[in-house]
Amino acid sequence: MTTPCSTTTAPARFLLLGDSHAGPVGRAARAAGIPFVGGPVGSGRDFNANFFDLRENDPVFRDLDIDKAYREFLAELGVAGLGELAIPLVLTFGLSAHFLATSHNWQIYRTPAGPFVPGFLGGYLFDHIIMAMTRDALSFYRHARGLGLRVIAPLPPQRVPSMSDPEVFMAAQETMRRALDELGVEVVDLRDRVTDANGRQRPELCEADDPIHGNLAFGRLVLADLLDRGL
Repeated sequence: MTTPCSTTTAPARFLLLGDSHAGPVGRAARAAGIPFVGGPVGSGRDFNANFFDLRENDPVFRDLDIDKAYREFLAELGVAGLGELAIPLVLTFGLSAHFLATSHNWQIYRTPAGPFVPGFLGGYLFDHIIMAMTRDALSFYRHARGLGLRVIAPLPPQRVPSMSDPEVFMAAQETMRRALDELGVEVVDLRDRVTDANGRQRPELCEADDPIHGNLAFGRLVLADLLDRGL
């Protein structure tokens, strides 16, 4: 799921960077013959905090393998840095909500009877905890927007593994969506199209034998949304 899947048989229409949730998008684009550069370059936990620095105006990833893949993508596009990018940037950084929602991290905020303290989810404290957890992801989006780039962020598949708290998963997504909206990032939100009555991803859009990822059919829905946006 973390193998870069660029295809540039024609001029690339977008740069795709992210975690394994970027994989189905890249596979869908490749299957449809939509030229792009990029793909997944790490795990979701790699892109929340402390993962990049700036060298002048260009991000430098602290993980050498990730930075190497990023440099190769830029070279494939014929640019020296992110600021020279002339096509949209599709990012999934900071949007692996199942990591943010790891259940044992949130027990302290529950009442003795079990539910969360009233008003906690989506409140000021919760929002600031989530934004602190994803601080460098948000910094990356902010920097890319500051460079004048068009940035598009697809929300993840609506799949909550057993290690994660479903309520926190849903609320964390809302926090991130609002934060990205404020930065001028275009958020691809397909929740009303991909979920059942319980708000969970429908089986036909889930990767088989996998508790987290969407499949190629899900990737095609994300790609269709990107194409509707003019990519």
